[in-house]
Amino acid sequence: MKFVDETTIEVIAGNGGNGVASFRRERFIPKGGPDGGNGGRGGNIYAVADRNINTLMDFRYARIHRAPNGEHGRGRDQFGASGADITLRMPIGTSIYDLDTGDLLFDLTEDGQRVTLAQGGSGGLGNLNFKSSINRTPRQFTVGDKGEHRKLRLELKVLADVGLLGLPNAGKSTLINQVSNARPRIADYPFTTLQPHLGVVRTSPAHSFVLADLPGLILGAADGVGLGHQFLRHLSRTNLLLHMVDVSTFDDSIDPVEKNVQDIRDIEQELRNYNPKLYQKPRWLVLNKIDMVPDPKALTTAICDALDWQAPVYGISALTGHGTQQLMYDIQQWLDTQRDIEDGIADTPDRDDPRFDPKRQNIE
Repeated sequence: MKFVDETTIEVIAGNGGNGVASFRRERFIPKGGPDGGNGGRGGNIYAVADRNINTLMDFRYARIHRAPNGEHGRGRDQFGASGADITLRMPIGTSIYDLDTGDLLFDLTEDGQRVTLAQGGSGGLGNLNFKSSINRTPRQFTVGDKGEHRKLRLELKVLADVGLLGLPNAGKSTLINQVSNARPRIADYPFTTLQPHLGVVRTSPAHSFVLADLPGLILGAADGVGLGHQFLRHLSRTNLLLHMVDVSTFDDSIDPVEKNVQDIRDIEQELRNYNPKLYQKPRWLVLNKIDMVPDPKALTTAICDALDWQAPVYGISALTGHGTQQLMYDIQQWLDTQRDIEDGIADTPDRDDPRFDPKRQNIE
């Protein structure tokens, strides 16, 4: 199925039914009282977050959603029926904006979350509601209200704990393929990944996190160059960014330290240009294909010194799996610690957790 992460729709709630002016007229009751019923309420349009949906594809082709109007009131105290409500199911992570003003209306972040996109109009009142001790034969009635009419922009931001970013062919898809059950396309040409992929990394029977693989960024991505800029929004919901760098080189005339440092700074600049808050997110450096470097330790030290890198740095081989297990366990530990801090439970991880047993980590 094609991945669709942005589209526009139009929602039109139902109009309320009109009230009616009517009087009871039966045999032997020539002057009965008012019996005009109220009009029915117009149908509402709701949006519900559904974890079983992962794309906005359905709304790419069904752009207009119209709820039924309420029925008009009738004589003999008959009230009009309300219009049926419409429920639109959307993936978790959908942001709903007003297309005319650009304002954020709703953010669907939890399964089952329900919001009202368009409110149906209220039904009109029949003359039954206007009778009184001094007005025995009211002829007043009101018409139903119009339902809300909105043009909306739907924007999907995938919900992931960790996001992968880097240049094309940095090894992002290979990594998510290595550590999870996700199977994105892997090839030796740029922009193999054309849409986001989510993989669940399970570090123990009771612990896991979601890893997002996005299309690679290139210089000028924040200004619309390449493909990655279309999906940078998905990183806004992540807690941690893994900045992957391909440190292998087959050209002896190129200084590997200078090349890699420049690549890292290019991506950092794109993050700043796109959204300063995204640049300030916790970001770890992951040096991929480290097994193809003659002196990995010296290269890592030189890169970190040139960047004045203070955050964690890892050397891995996504293809062989070297170093990936420790990286995943450390990510899980960091995420658990962050959740505990947010919940006010603890500020240090549980060192007795078997996930952090060095004997289980298949690294050197």
